[in-house]
Amino acid sequence: MTKNLDTLSMLLDKARACGADAADAVMFETVNVSTSYRLRKPEALERSESKGLGLRVFVGQRQAIVSTTDTHPDTLAELAQRVVAMAKAAPPDADSTLAPADIRAKSIPDLKLIDDAEPSGEWLAEQCRNAEEAALATKGITNSEGADAGYGQSSISLAIADGTGNRFAHSYRTSHFSLSVSVVAGEGTGMERDYDYTSTRHRKDLRAAHSIGEEAAKLTLRRLNPRKVPTCKVPVVFDPRISRGLVGVLAGAISGSAIARGSSFLKNAMNTDIFPEHITIIDDPHIIAGLGSRPFDAEGVENRKRTIVEKGELKTWLLDVRTANKLKLATTGHASRGTSSPPSPSSTNLYMEKGILSPSALIGDIKSGLYVTDTFGMGINTVTGDYSQGAAGLWIENGELTYPVSEITIAGHLKDMFANVTPANDLEFRYATNAPTLRVDGMTIAGA
Repeated sequence: MTKNLDTLSMLLDKARACGADAADAVMFETVNVSTSYRLRKPEALERSESKGLGLRVFVGQRQAIVSTTDTHPDTLAELAQRVVAMAKAAPPDADSTLAPADIRAKSIPDLKLIDDAEPSGEWLAEQCRNAEEAALATKGITNSEGADAGYGQSSISLAIADGTGNRFAHSYRTSHFSLSVSVVAGEGTGMERDYDYTSTRHRKDLRAAHSIGEEAAKLTLRRLNPRKVPTCKVPVVFDPRISRGLVGVLAGAISGSAIARGSSFLKNAMNTDIFPEHITIIDDPHIIAGLGSRPFDAEGVENRKRTIVEKGELKTWLLDVRTANKLKLATTGHASRGTSSPPSPSSTNLYMEKGILSPSALIGDIKSGLYVTDTFGMGINTVTGDYSQGAAGLWIENGELTYPVSEITIAGHLKDMFANVTPANDLEFRYATNAPTLRVDGMTIAGA
């Protein structure tokens, strides 16, 4: 990674020499390996390697960005000349600036994000084979959509040179292991499918392949012979695979980009109660081996654990430097970035804290309701707050999960859903955004 930082430093020097007042550059170097199996036969084994960098320069209040995959010194010299010329012709934007030197990261925490031991293709294939075999061995499973295993490794390098001579140059590395399997039960028009999945930074933390297959089979079989239910207004309970989506919707609605444009249903909600008092939502970029962890943000800003919602009250937006400038606030250290676009805000490890009730206790007093295991469609509008999703799941009767249901739509308004949510105590960190089982009272189900 030192070589990558040297390349970026040289590129910044060339940009300054061509007339840039300030500049930053980012480089991503990645390796990805994946394999897939279907019906006990290998389908694919792929490996890809890539390197790309992006250069952003400022000339006064004007900025421009270019990207390339060619890191030859002659190419980079030409790149610097072109991007400075582009910046001089660009319209001014007073809100686009580098992060001030005093808020950049001074120390880089070791978050244990890298597992250097690249697995062999044979090992990945074995994981696929074992996961699918465990699912196919389950009585009632009739087909397979396949199993996939993957490994990825990335290095992320960022260098900054501002107009005062202050420099920032740091790198970090990440790895990623994953395994999934999707299977089918039933025949003809009565077929149903489901899946299970595991994803971690380190190989040792992956769930056992056979358990992935067994769980996928179990989830698939419980969807067989679904019924329809009449249109009604009942409590809806979201499985953790689905409930995390509600927390993700919150992140989009409080993104500085949406707030600065005025295009969020929460644009006037700062320092107001949007959840019940028992709800707290955290964003923590420094969780050890977290799937969303990063030691600093994409503008070099020192990031830290932040309470997004505290006892129901919205405490902060998610901001990068540009959106913070637009809103006359300070960045929250949530900038993310690719090589060909400017930074924009995004969450890191975002999660809703667990509640006190077990999932069974959460549904124990529900006479009639829905336990959602799958949603689909594009019916979430973070501008208006309207929520409408196709769904499938299990019907709740007298506090028990009974029969599967499908071909229904669940609908409500996100403000009402947030205000009537209750979390269970089963929070697990399986993704970058996580939530426990969630109960939302008073939702509308459009059924038969």
